[in-house]
Amino acid sequence: MTALLPVLPEESDVTATEVGPLAGYTVGVTAARRADELVALLERRGADVVHGPAIRIVPLADDSELLAATSALLGGPVDVAVATTGIGFRGWMEAAEGWGVGRALHAALASANVVARGPKAKGAVRAAGLVESFSPESEANAEVLAHLLDLGVAGKRVAVQLHGEPLPDFVAALRGAGAEVVEIPVYRWTGPADTGPLERLIDAVLAGQVDAITFTSAPAAASVLETADRLDRGPAFLDALRARVLVVGVGAITAGPLVRLGVPVVCPDRARLGALVRELVAVMPARATRVEVDGRTLELRGQAALVDGDLRPVAPAPMALLRALATTPGRVLPRAALAGVLRRHSGRESTVDEHAVETAVGRLRAALGVPGLVQTVVKRGYRLAVTPR
Repeated sequence: MTALLPVLPEESDVTATEVGPLAGYTVGVTAARRADELVALLERRGADVVHGPAIRIVPLADDSELLAATSALLGGPVDVAVATTGIGFRGWMEAAEGWGVGRALHAALASANVVARGPKAKGAVRAAGLVESFSPESEANAEVLAHLLDLGVAGKRVAVQLHGEPLPDFVAALRGAGAEVVEIPVYRWTGPADTGPLERLIDAVLAGQVDAITFTSAPAAASVLETADRLDRGPAFLDALRARVLVVGVGAITAGPLVRLGVPVVCPDRARLGALVRELVAVMPARATRVEVDGRTLELRGQAALVDGDLRPVAPAPMALLRALATTPGRVLPRAALAGVLRRHSGRESTVDEHAVETAVGRLRAALGVPGLVQTVVKRGYRLAVTPR
């Protein structure tokens, strides 16, 4: 995919002549909204990207649920309004204008105690000509909830602007404290109109062709898991996420559906796309295998090897052999053992013989481009040319 966005100052950490920190890795992207931006950030750092949108956003102007919720809200006084996201709040106000109730909504919110979850929500509130009474530096729903409960919400009517996913604990706590809560479902998600790209992404994960997968919303994570289950690949997909694929979520809420199933998820300190990419850049290279071979530095990345910093793409079967050889550098692995590696890689219990091993070793040597890195030990097998210490 092609980067569509201008280069921001914080993004210019990879020059045209450098091997990017994500070069040699394939990253899956499940996002729908702002997917082009995320793909551009990843590709600028050298990653190959497989995009499988997991959800589809219901257009606000066509969202009958949002219109119904807004109409219900305007049917009575609004004592407190909670803005959780900037884009969601702006979209709600714009949709209300389109429905002809913009002025009524603005008047209702102007008389309410408006609380903004973070700086983007606060900016959207102010852009609408309103003033927030509280906005926590932590940008955490928990701190917003604590503030409201401290103020007291018993008998008050509270509007909670959602953004793509419900906030059941937040809403339940307010209702438990005596508030009447009106949930405003801005930007609802549904499944993708075309499931083909997502199914291909799942297949690529199962085939070992994806090294990391990113999630930017909890509904997207749930949709991917549901799709894998529908394809009868749920257990195998979860095994891959738990054991082999680096899973990166934009925040703890996004990670929730995965964490509950025992999938380790790495999250940045701040729930931002740029922070997500920086977290991936920090964690992914640490997973590489590095070994000194014949006086050269060999680094094994997801789908490639670096030889003294020079990126060498390696096909999946030869890469499987290289990983086996690098597990115990310098040790001779018999052809029969390497045939077993190829069988496990291909999923075939037969039809992989020693001739197939020789062919894969030849392809590996050609891909590395440096003679002598993979040595033949006559009548025994193959080894990396590591000098014993």
